[in-house]
Amino acid sequence: MTIESITQLDVFLVEPSHTQQLIIEQLLQDCGVQRVCRFVGGQEVLARLPLLQPDLIVSAMYLPDMTGVELLHAIRQGDDAYDMAFLLVSSETNIAALEPIRQAGAIAILPKPFGRQELQTALNATLDYLEPRSIAMADFDPEDVRILLVDDSEFARKYMSRVLRNIGIERITLAENGQQALELCRQHYFDLLITDYNMPEMDGLQLIDALRGDSEQVSIPVLMVTSEQDGNRLTAVKKAGVAAILDKPFEPASIRRMIGDLLA
Repeated sequence: MTIESITQLDVFLVEPSHTQQLIIEQLLQDCGVQRVCRFVGGQEVLARLPLLQPDLIVSAMYLPDMTGVELLHAIRQGDDAYDMAFLLVSSETNIAALEPIRQAGAIAILPKPFGRQELQTALNATLDYLEPRSIAMADFDPEDVRILLVDDSEFARKYMSRVLRNIGIERITLAENGQQALELCRQHYFDLLITDYNMPEMDGLQLIDALRGDSEQVSIPVLMVTSEQDGNRLTAVKKAGVAAILDKPFEPASIRRMIGDLLA
């Protein structure tokens, strides 16, 4: 079924607190969501998924039987799991605790408490993620665009690939770190490089430096998609010649707009 509005979304709400369940469900309804199934723990959700897959899972971080991170990782084991969006709702502020959620492809992370506007933005991003909308470029056919996607997280690579295919890009080459990406750049031509920052072997900054310093693709546009928060490191990336930086998690509309601008 084509999902054209928030009213058509099927949502699983995973929250151990009955009070929080009621608050979040009311906010979902205020935004237009009409179908919400409530769950207390992660195992209940995993048991239901073979029978019914929602469009969006809204989960707390700490559940009675697992964490929201563990739930998302369990869900993302299958390729068809990327047909669902995942939204984390949590008062957790520890960057290390949130990092796995950012890497696994959450549509958004909402802090508790949050308001209707923040939730509305996340629901709009969910619609954008679920419904393909081809990117419009005057000089390129999206199907001809060759992208090298570099990220050490398998979950992140699959999530990003889904987002790119939704905007009409099919020619996607994957690399797990900067060293692999550099070798691929020596063998093939790419229109755009999308890379993470923190990776083993060679990180995103080292990759950009290598490409800018000694490469036949010295002018390739680079989009960095990262959860890196260190301002000094991000400043170094900008100076190295990255065209744009996008935070994880990101709204699909943002990457569609950025790619259109970079390749225009």
